[in-house]
Amino acid sequence: MNRRERRVAAKQSGKVTPAALCQAGFSHFQSGRIAEAEHCCQQALTLDEQHPDALHLLGVLCFHAQQPDAAVEWIGRAIAQAPKAEYLLSLATVLERQGRLEDARQHYSQALSLKPGDAGLWNHLGNLLWQLAHRDEAVLHLQQALKLHPHYWEAAHNCGMLLLELGRHAEAVNCFDVAEKLNPNSAALYQMRGVCLTEVNRFEEAAADYEKSIALDPSLAETHNNLGLLHWRSGRLEQAFACFDRALKLRPDFHAVLNNKAVVLLHLQLLDEAFATLKKSLAVAPNDAGTIFNLANLQLLTGDFEQGWLGREARFTAAGLVDRGFSQALWLGDQPIEGKTILLHSDEGLGDAIQFARYVPMVAALGARVVLEVKPPIQRLLAGLSGVTNCIAGPAATPPAFDLHCPLGSLPLAFKTRLDTIPFAQAYLPAPPAARVTAWEDRLGPRDRFRVGLVWSGNPDHKNDHNRSLALRTLAPLLDCDVAFVSLQKGARDQDRAFLDERPDIVDLTQQLTDFSETAALLGCLDLVISVDTSVLHLAGALGVPTWAMLPFNPDWRWLLNRDDSPWYRSMRLFRQPVRGDWASVVDSVRRELEGLVAAWRVRQESSLRTA
Repeated sequence: MNRRERRVAAKQSGKVTPAALCQAGFSHFQSGRIAEAEHCCQQALTLDEQHPDALHLLGVLCFHAQQPDAAVEWIGRAIAQAPKAEYLLSLATVLERQGRLEDARQHYSQALSLKPGDAGLWNHLGNLLWQLAHRDEAVLHLQQALKLHPHYWEAAHNCGMLLLELGRHAEAVNCFDVAEKLNPNSAALYQMRGVCLTEVNRFEEAAADYEKSIALDPSLAETHNNLGLLHWRSGRLEQAFACFDRALKLRPDFHAVLNNKAVVLLHLQLLDEAFATLKKSLAVAPNDAGTIFNLANLQLLTGDFEQGWLGREARFTAAGLVDRGFSQALWLGDQPIEGKTILLHSDEGLGDAIQFARYVPMVAALGARVVLEVKPPIQRLLAGLSGVTNCIAGPAATPPAFDLHCPLGSLPLAFKTRLDTIPFAQAYLPAPPAARVTAWEDRLGPRDRFRVGLVWSGNPDHKNDHNRSLALRTLAPLLDCDVAFVSLQKGARDQDRAFLDERPDIVDLTQQLTDFSETAALLGCLDLVISVDTSVLHLAGALGVPTWAMLPFNPDWRWLLNRDDSPWYRSMRLFRQPVRGDWASVVDSVRRELEGLVAAWRVRQESSLRTA
């Protein structure tokens, strides 16, 4: 026994021990009797000035008294005497509250090395790693906490929230399922699981979760908003409208809901109300990118290109587009570019890139060397575009050195495009090589009937897919026309694939369409393309192929309103839904027009045979 231990033993002879005092102090602390707890600690330290439990408890008391610096000092002294996991956890907690996250991480890790089977420590460190933006590592820690303690509600909830943030929605649902079993009365949990279920297209289950959340806590405006968005994605606009109104009653200045309500008004073609609602949203949040972007789309739809192009620059934030982070200056037509190299890069979908590629020759005409970066499926198609020096597949490929850059979608702004100055409305893409067209002619066989290419659906993951796509079976009245139908539909959905199997008369060679250059060659073999709003529609228009577009009641901004032609593509004719969701009327109009077109084609064919 050393000198200190003998001194402590002498003091304790026949008296209460420091350990007993610490135990009593901890009981006082748990019962909220802070002064009594501190008194016990001081008594313990009188008996043993380095007693680690007393030092630690004093640190905890200081922390709860909003004295973090003193807490760090007391707990640090306890660790110096005995580096226990519980002391390290307490110090890490204080450091985390102080914002000293890396120091906290070090102490959480030390505690975990001493108690690797402690689920709570894995959860704590996982949450800290989340704060430090080490999100993948944080997920692993939270999952380990659940592995050690499968009924750990906090870990299940936290892991679900983090996976939601990472966009790993299906995994997040599994975590929220665990959390629900442990606490079936959390309105916030049902709300978050509803978000995840929506993202994995489990709409009915998502709606049920939102309803449960509202039943538990009807004051959550966010839940009403989310349910409204779900109704919108499912095409139930009136129900969506009602949900947004309930959310706004709870929070009148909820600008995200105002923005969403405006989108519904737009889809109902209540344009004045949509404008007013967007203006109200901007009054609440003047810099909200989503509202600015939606207002821009409405301005473009109604022909106000000057304001629309300006507002559409908000798409990079509103639509979650990737910020390329170029150090070179952005060019928007405001400086000379003669003798400079400019990178024109695709920033949206394939159809957008094809539509705005018409501006590339105009950039080259200003004296710039143009490097064009587009997605791989359209690289070969656009490589031969006039004015392109180098066409690369991005964004994976590293571009050559350049001086300036401009997204393709910003070129209309750069050239101050108005409705009456849209360039190259005729064909502007280079014609596909004759040999490639001939190869497709050989695959299609004799041209003994009028040939029509068909596209009936777009990207199923697009949030507006329910509005612009239709089932192939809906086209059944059209398919009875005496023409040779050729499918241009890549990635047909299961129900459409089954219908195609019933209709062997529809030629389907889409597996041989390896890129848009091949599709362009196939289009060169057709007399007409009939398509919903997809990238193939833009391709056909850009090639000058006669094209009929089947559009929803509320179309995308580029198709404008109240017209059956397109200023973007002169070879295109527009067939619009007369009321929302009425594809039958569109198909009937297309069928009648097609029958007349085919009859005229037959007359020409017979006439040419007689004169041959």
